[in-house]
Order: sequence, then structure tokens, then C-alpha cells
Amino acid sequence: MNVRIQSVKFDADKRLIEFIQKKMDRLDRFVERSDGADVVLRLDHDQERGNKVAVINLRIPGNDIHVEERARTFEEAVDKALDIVKRQIEKVKAM
Repeated sequence: MNVRIQSVKFDADKRLIEFIQKKMDRLDRFVERSDGADVVLRLDHDQERGNKVAVINLRIPGNDIHVEERARTFEEAVDKALDIVKRQIEKVKAM
């Protein structure tokens, strides 16, 4: 899957980028055809709810999926967001 990863106001390290790419590649099992995905990572000021925010925009013909999740680490935020993306893909397939 063609994934564009963007980090806002910080530089994502290679390990984080590889983690996200690996996780996004697994979505190919759920989506027959996709025009790609955008993953935006940013820091927020809300320490209680988690200051790491992951936004995933998955482009599927006819239905784009947008998910935003926050956690204490970027890996956790991406995992939570991908769980929601998978559920939304299943809903789209059921229609």
C-alpha cells in the first residue's frame, strides 16, 4: 500500500516510520483496492489524554476513511486508529 507519513513539528525516527509502514501494509488483507493512505503524526498539549496524535486517512474508491486517535505513544495511537479503520472497512464491505 502506498502510505505517505508526515510528522508535524518533529522528525519521526526510522523505527517509528517502519512500524507504521508495517502496520499499514497489513491493511491490504482487508481492502481489495485502495488509492493509498496518509498518516499524520503530531504532538498535542493534552497530557492527561495522551499528547501523541495519529491521524489516518485511507482512500478507498467511493468511501474515504478518516480516523484520529491519541495516546501516550505514537505506536499505541496508531494501533488504536488501525483497529477503528478495520472496523470501518468491515462496515463498508457489509453495505
